[in-house]
Amino acid sequence: MELGDNTFAALITRGLCEIARLGVILGGKYDTFYGLTGLGDLIVTCLSEHSRNRSAGKLMGEGKTLEEARQQIGMVIEGVDNIEVAYELSKKYEVDMPIVKAVYQVLYENLNPKTGVKMLMTRDKKAE
Repeated sequence: MELGDNTFAALITRGLCEIARLGVILGGKYDTFYGLTGLGDLIVTCLSEHSRNRSAGKLMGEGKTLEEARQQIGMVIEGVDNIEVAYELSKKYEVDMPIVKAVYQVLYENLNPKTGVKMLMTRDKKAE
């Protein structure tokens, strides 16, 4: 969607905060999310041209449907397969996860990706 680096950085930073909030409630250690298994994996997922998650997101940002993205990638897209679980856990444990909610809405409720990004980037400022 031709978003700038600052938007990308904001989404990654806020995404890490979301993941950590949920993970800690589920029994994980906060520091784990800022190491290789948390931040490291998030960076690769978001920035690597080899990431199936990034590839699917790019395709959908270009207007492809989820099914078209799945067909074009031809392999499991972990983020797509896991977003429903993350969304349900966020509701069950009352964890604020606006990125998870927006991605869920894009994938399963036909929210326009550009609208989703605009909603996320115009949210009230938070500590992260």
